[in-house]
Amino acid sequence: MKAIQLVAPKTFLSCNIDEPGKPGPNEALIRTSRMGICGTDVSCYLGKFPFFDYPRIPGHELGVEVLEVGQNVKNIKPGDRCSVEPYLNCGTCHPCKKGMGNCCENLKVFGVMMNGGLCERSIIRADKLHPSELLSYEQLALVETLAIGCHASDRGSAQKGDHALIIGAGPIGLSTLEFVRLTGASLTVMDMSEERLDFCRTNYGIENLVKFKGDGSELERMKEITGGQLYDVVTDATGNHHSMSNALEYVAYSGSLVYVGITTQEISFAHPALHRREVNLLASRNALPRDFPRILRLIEDGTIDTIPWITHRITMEEVEEQFESIIQPDSGVLKAVIEINS
Repeated sequence: MKAIQLVAPKTFLSCNIDEPGKPGPNEALIRTSRMGICGTDVSCYLGKFPFFDYPRIPGHELGVEVLEVGQNVKNIKPGDRCSVEPYLNCGTCHPCKKGMGNCCENLKVFGVMMNGGLCERSIIRADKLHPSELLSYEQLALVETLAIGCHASDRGSAQKGDHALIIGAGPIGLSTLEFVRLTGASLTVMDMSEERLDFCRTNYGIENLVKFKGDGSELERMKEITGGQLYDVVTDATGNHHSMSNALEYVAYSGSLVYVGITTQEISFAHPALHRREVNLLASRNALPRDFPRILRLIEDGTIDTIPWITHRITMEEVEEQFESIIQPDSGVLKAVIEINS
């Protein structure tokens, strides 16, 4: 069957691989219909992601069809359309026993630490599939991105009446925005791109927008928005170490700073800035199983509208030729989706 491997940084290879065979107990055979391209995929392509080895079949943001199930599988059946929860946790380590399988000590992420969904068919644990009778494969492929934002929002725990800042209006920043807005907090979004800020204004009605210029004007604008107090919750979704180092400047006294982006470079700031304000410094990794059914329901009832997100679509046959161009900043891409099977 057809597959695409990332064999080295910036090098895709179309190939034929063996069929995955029949699913074992508690497993399912799935057919990939749509794959979302996310920041992790881009980092893997560029050789910058710390948990990725080559060669590897990428693909973890997936809308799939269940073809066959193994013994003991009760949550899905053949023909179901599903989103994929790609975090294959062990279930026995310390964080797993605490219900935090998202940061399992032995975590294998489908499409990152193991071969993923950029192929026609594959096998995965059935408990990692979340069905919906109403959503399209494209919508299902966006659920994992939204789950990252859902968990990041929960980590920050913004409350009604709080001021919340999201730095970076790419897919992860927007997915965080989707859930922070449901808390009733007053939202501000900062980005370098006027186009992405306009997207937030047009699609979410957000007026507190700050364009990052790097000249200090951002901080003054934020003080104006918040009445001088700055932000109770700041979420940095950029994955840029300069932004992540500077984000502490925008946190209010007793506030929280959440890093949902990831970088391989060092982050640094003067400790008194953290200590004086007693800032909560938090990481947010992946998402939890409970996030997926919640997101499915929110898309199904129209609370979350994924339609404006997808700006680019390519086929599996176009990946090698077009991937490089659609990840460029000047491409205008917000979210790109690969069609693997129609």
